[in-house]
Amino acid sequence: MSTAILTGPPVAGSPLEADLRTLGFDVRTANDAATAAELFAAVPAQERVAVVDPRFVGHLHALRLALTDPRFPAAAVPGALTAQPGARAALARAFGRIPVGAGTAHLTDVLTDTLTESLDREETPLHRVELGSLVATVALTPAQREDAREAVAAVDDEAVRLRTAVKSRDGFFTTYCISPYSRYLARWCARRGLTPNQVTTASLLTALIAAGCAATGTRGGFIAAGLLLLFSFVLDCTDGQLARYSLQYSTMGAWLDATFDRAKEYAYYAGLALGAARGGDDVWALALGAMVLMTCRHVVDFSFNEANHDAGGAAANTSPTAALSGKLDSVGWTVWVRRMIVLPIGERWAMIAVLTALTTPRIVFYALLIGCALAACYTTAGRVLRSLTLPRLSPGGPPARRTDRAARALADLADSGPLAELIAGRARGRGRTGSFLAPVMAFLSAAVLLVWVIFQDDPTSWLTVGVAVCSALLAGAAVARPLKGALDWLVPPFFRAGEYVTILVLAARADVPGALPAAYGLVAAVAYHHYDTVYRIRGGTGAPPRWLVRATGGHEGRILVITVLAAALSPSGFTIALTALAVVLALLVLIESIRFWVSSQAPAVHDEGEPA
Repeated sequence: MSTAILTGPPVAGSPLEADLRTLGFDVRTANDAATAAELFAAVPAQERVAVVDPRFVGHLHALRLALTDPRFPAAAVPGALTAQPGARAALARAFGRIPVGAGTAHLTDVLTDTLTESLDREETPLHRVELGSLVATVALTPAQREDAREAVAAVDDEAVRLRTAVKSRDGFFTTYCISPYSRYLARWCARRGLTPNQVTTASLLTALIAAGCAATGTRGGFIAAGLLLLFSFVLDCTDGQLARYSLQYSTMGAWLDATFDRAKEYAYYAGLALGAARGGDDVWALALGAMVLMTCRHVVDFSFNEANHDAGGAAANTSPTAALSGKLDSVGWTVWVRRMIVLPIGERWAMIAVLTALTTPRIVFYALLIGCALAACYTTAGRVLRSLTLPRLSPGGPPARRTDRAARALADLADSGPLAELIAGRARGRGRTGSFLAPVMAFLSAAVLLVWVIFQDDPTSWLTVGVAVCSALLAGAAVARPLKGALDWLVPPFFRAGEYVTILVLAARADVPGALPAAYGLVAAVAYHHYDTVYRIRGGTGAPPRWLVRATGGHEGRILVITVLAAALSPSGFTIALTALAVVLALLVLIESIRFWVSSQAPAVHDEGEPA
């Protein structure tokens, strides 16, 4: 239940009370500020409270944005403000500062504005809604009321609501081929009481059915799989649009949306591999390679964004790369070309669906690997060039430095286990923070191991275990100092590539049935753990607990265990060990992740950034 307090001169015939009840508020009235404060104090502490001026004139959607958005502890438009339980204390202090007595009538005539100005001075952030073409005002005279009503009538707030339900920045395929009709599907779902989480789950189930169709290995199955994958993507767009349309944001919803996207895509890869196997074509190595490449791409994105999280906004990157990027973003067609080059989820899934229906799984994976590799080179090269010229706090001012928060996030994304921590502790103080030592050590950590397992005639030997120990030593040296250097965001991607590709190569070199599918399951379980770390950091709740990281061994611990298993066991025994390890890790990370997200008290969020 939520409570709205109407305080101010009543207006006969106003639809305001009906609008507030439509939005789910229990409406109470107060004649003056003192009475409003008493009503506010009587509302249970766990409820949302809104304060609204009866003379408010505006669109219903303007009220909805101001009073029902769960992402903000306090929000306001002219004539209306709200406070969730976390901001109730700040609003109580604002009420306490309302003066009484002679000469103070002007401060309480529009009480909502006075309270809003007072909340602005509080530590609790106040969100002022950007109305755009919507109207929200306090009409003090009949003439002002008439003008405001005419302004309201001139703008269709339902059309605005539908338009703003679409993600503000999206890919070409999504923008022009999906969103023009998926927004109406989102409205249809909202009017039938469906939630974004239900639509997200429907999208997952559709993709899993598509994977099952692909696994049949028949042409009819491949055609059905392509069509169902496209429909799954339509639902994937719809869940976010439904969240924006109905303002049903939640931490759980953001987590489900993000993790299910990865689960859908990687399950579909597995379905294609199973279907190809039915036709006598073993493409498990290609499927695993595609998953490794996609995950490493995402880690590059996440690491770069977290490293620059606190440098955005006021900081201006002065590099030639940034200048060229800004220039290209000012020309319409280049914007879309650049968004398509990075092969975002819309373009990627459309390509996969069409190729599945028309060609073979092997061709699908070849196209996917080539396209994603080119996209990865394009985005990573641009980010490296940007990073070599750090953002400046002001034009001509000193370069911005990586913050402690950014360094902590990169350290969490590195996923270093007990062995790397021990090595880092012994190496601490021997390097200079901000140098290129960390990415160089991380690169060598991955390169030494990969060169050995790829080019050695027999990588399943105890010599490989020794190389894995050397790799762990280099990994510990990489994280021995805070990751505040210009290119330190490359450390987590180097670690991911080293771990995932090592598993792929050792499974492929085992050359026994089932080794690559087992490796696929193991990489999927580990990748889930890494994605979960990202989403926890994004949600402002911090990384997974250290006990979980230590229990999973960290990236260097897992590599060491896998190389020992490869050296100690026969190829068939190695396959069984990979399968068992995949099951244990999956159960461990899934149980902890589900426990955390179900009980999480993190603020509601929703992703409006780059398409994955």
